[in-house]
Amino acid sequence: MKSSVVFGLFLIVSVLFFSSCQEKRVSNTKQKTDITEFLGQWAIDIKDGSVGWLEVRQADGYLDGDLLWEGGSVLPVPYIFMAGNDLYVGHDTRTVNRKRVYGGNESSSMMYPDWLEVQKSGDKIVGYDLSPRTNGIGVDSTSFVGTKLPDVPAAPDLASLKYGKPIVLFNGKDLSGWKLVNENGKNPFHIVDRVLVKDPVQIQGKPYVNYSDIRTDQVFKDFNLKIDVNVPHSSNSGIYLRGIYEVQVEQGHADSEGKELDSHNMGGIYSRISPTVNAESPAGTWQTLNITLCDRHVTVILNGTRIIDNQPLYGPTGGAISWDVFAPGPIMLQGGEEGKVEFRNIVLTPIVK
Repeated sequence: MKSSVVFGLFLIVSVLFFSSCQEKRVSNTKQKTDITEFLGQWAIDIKDGSVGWLEVRQADGYLDGDLLWEGGSVLPVPYIFMAGNDLYVGHDTRTVNRKRVYGGNESSSMMYPDWLEVQKSGDKIVGYDLSPRTNGIGVDSTSFVGTKLPDVPAAPDLASLKYGKPIVLFNGKDLSGWKLVNENGKNPFHIVDRVLVKDPVQIQGKPYVNYSDIRTDQVFKDFNLKIDVNVPHSSNSGIYLRGIYEVQVEQGHADSEGKELDSHNMGGIYSRISPTVNAESPAGTWQTLNITLCDRHVTVILNGTRIIDNQPLYGPTGGAISWDVFAPGPIMLQGGEEGKVEFRNIVLTPIVK
């Protein structure tokens, strides 16, 4: 790493430590909040309507954490520290190409860090997501509120579960019982020969089309969901349980012998839980997912093989439409991801308690 980059990172951390976008100063002499009040897992409601998740922990005498912010994956934070009553959490760095000369050497980039400034408020956390503008003038901010999550309960006894009457979610004729998540987006789903087809087409040279996910009108708590999917090469989608947890629908291992198991492959819980075994069929063939969600635990059976066995779900995945892991929610199908994906035989059976 060039010395200019190292100095820049040092300067960024120094600025964050001694100042905030609200023009307030912090000092160790005014430290009042015990760091233990921030420790744990937090489901975050972001003002722009998106969802986040933060885990703060202490390890070997230092702070560490993982963060999900809006879309994407759960990732380790690049830095996290407390100053005064505030917790500072880094979560992104944008690199912009520049023409610069430093110490006789030409440099072509500058880095702009995004970070969270977090305070404790009663039993919640509150704060701002801060994003410096790349022209160097001003900082954009978005407020958020976080709710602390209790420990995940013990895994349920799947053999003792009782089920209600199965609900057919797709009638093979139309999208009755479904609606767009984004009313301003375009619907990428249509029906061909009793199959629900997702096919978001972007035409080169034409304006980018914003396609929407779709979700069921009904909401559900705990359930078993059976669904058939057909994924060609270079295509992907996702099945969201309660609109919160994404079961990945993407061709992965079947066409890549020896590839490591990963949460981003077929049947994984996106960026959270990896399959324990590869059970995919080749691209372009029908595959069956059998998914059970109960007591914040998930089981996934792919093509008759159990690939995730009653594993805990600690928080939302990227693209979730709700932060509340306890409330009933819809089944949601991802529509904006590239490529054509087909769905059929979508049947949900509620768990009765």
